[in-house]
Amino acid sequence: MIDHISLSVRDLEKSAVFYDHVLAPLGLNRIVERTGSVGYGKTYPEFWLNARTGQAPEPSGTGTHIALRARNEEAVRQFHAAALAQGGRDDGQPGPRAAAMTTYFGAFILDPDGNKIEAVHFPR
Repeated sequence: MIDHISLSVRDLEKSAVFYDHVLAPLGLNRIVERTGSVGYGKTYPEFWLNARTGQAPEPSGTGTHIALRARNEEAVRQFHAAALAQGGRDDGQPGPRAAAMTTYFGAFILDPDGNKIEAVHFPR
């Protein structure tokens, strides 16, 4: 249903380095670089960063929440560890979660701009 998403970031270079590490365990790599934007994906850009200099960080508990699929629980753990190593903040340790329709394994982080990014793995 969703083709791609875009996040506004204050410092494109800093955010791109952050997401280079954070998205790699989920199989998303930097594949497009343009003036003012960077795109990540597997074969085409599915996750975009767009420079918005002068933008204030999102206050805690607000802003964007994006959940990205992970191929297994270990990828969720790697995503979370990479985010913390790159200066992201923990917003939910890797572990089982109860959703409205099923349970899953997930982790939440806050990026340098305060956006909440989640990695999720649904057991088969």
